[in-house]
Amino acid sequence: MIATTETKLHETKLPRLLMQLPGPKAKHVLEQDAKFMSPSFTRDYPLVAKRGHGAVVEDVDGNTFLDFAAGIAVCSTGHCHPKVVEAIQKQAAELIHISGTDFYYESLPQLAEKLVNTVPGADPKKAFFTNSGTEAIEGAMKLARYATKRDKFIAFYGCFHGRTMGALSLTASKSTQRKGFGALLAGVEHIPYPNAYRCAHDHTAETCGVEILETLERQIFKRLFDPEEIAAIVIEPIQGEGGYVTAPKFFLQELQRICRQHGILYILDEVQSGMGRTGKWWASEYAGVEPDILCSAKGIASGMPLGAFVARASIMNTWKPGSHGTTFGGNPVCVAAALATMDLIETQYKENARRMGDYLFSKMADWTKKFKIVGDVRGRGLMIGVEIVRDQRTKEEAPDLRNAIVDLAFHKGLLVLGAGANTVRLSPPLLIDEEQADFALQTLETCIREAEKKA
Repeated sequence: MIATTETKLHETKLPRLLMQLPGPKAKHVLEQDAKFMSPSFTRDYPLVAKRGHGAVVEDVDGNTFLDFAAGIAVCSTGHCHPKVVEAIQKQAAELIHISGTDFYYESLPQLAEKLVNTVPGADPKKAFFTNSGTEAIEGAMKLARYATKRDKFIAFYGCFHGRTMGALSLTASKSTQRKGFGALLAGVEHIPYPNAYRCAHDHTAETCGVEILETLERQIFKRLFDPEEIAAIVIEPIQGEGGYVTAPKFFLQELQRICRQHGILYILDEVQSGMGRTGKWWASEYAGVEPDILCSAKGIASGMPLGAFVARASIMNTWKPGSHGTTFGGNPVCVAAALATMDLIETQYKENARRMGDYLFSKMADWTKKFKIVGDVRGRGLMIGVEIVRDQRTKEEAPDLRNAIVDLAFHKGLLVLGAGANTVRLSPPLLIDEEQADFALQTLETCIREAEKKA
């Protein structure tokens, strides 16, 4: 029975709903979850996943869904890609764990070499592997302080860098993520992130942010932090949790100039925007910038828990043995999954992400004219945000309408998630094809029309 079900799952590329959602088995799981699990999780709809293949997920009741969320942009090569599964199974049969902090194993430097060679810049680089994106940010912050002997950081409103105490100090996406945890890391200052759709000075997508840079240099540096005290400026080239907002090319370039001028390290958080999602290895490549430290996770190992930060060797070599470590980071099984994932992204899926991203954007180009509640469509590659507003003239945020669209999509077999206050995010596996893209577009159009009736 299981083999038959799995065969059908492999054969289908589109959703198949058998009943009203959630089904009976899903309802039972929801009851158990409410009884035993932490209530801190944020579930948008009652999907109880059982298995997945490619861009399709099957729930415990046999309903199948087209996944345009990919585990929050994690399942880069799709669910259970045969080559990734084979790599995991082979490694698990040989060596599951020994800890790269205390011992050596062959695949760790192999993955490090592949990873550092994707990061822009001619300088030699080194990698440190972690369990998650949050840990990558924590490690980058520690390294920045250690290497510069400075203790201050500049981050941006709307950015999400993680939930542990150091990373949370940089995070400024939603107040609920910080509320109730008391004083966070001292010495962190936030400034606005350039958002062309909501630019206070009516700049274009290419010029928004000039005034922010002026504030940094003429106000922050002169009134709050002397630049010689700042260890790093940390930014997402494309905000993830903040609403899939893309920083202008010139803005990222000017930040790099400012950092170089004052000896400040330039940290790029590419946890969500990296690993081929935008059609290049890193979203920052579109701006031609070279980070001092780059943070990665999510799509790096197709769902296995792995993160990394890559730094110029001259920076990484400053800290001594024992300065930083990890028990599970760079676990052999996760590394095997990452090696297979990087090969697939390089040979197939990076280009497919670019091509399918162009296809989706071409079909969505008129959405702000077609729908009165769509304020903006933005992003790169397969990292696309659709901002939902009450009124296009006032640009009033409409989180209730966004939430309605996300819920309606689920009940039509399409999995999407929200981002920011009022944006629908599309972050499918990098292997989707035009048939799946068309289904997602048609479904979203139907959901938007239904939500418009409530506007």
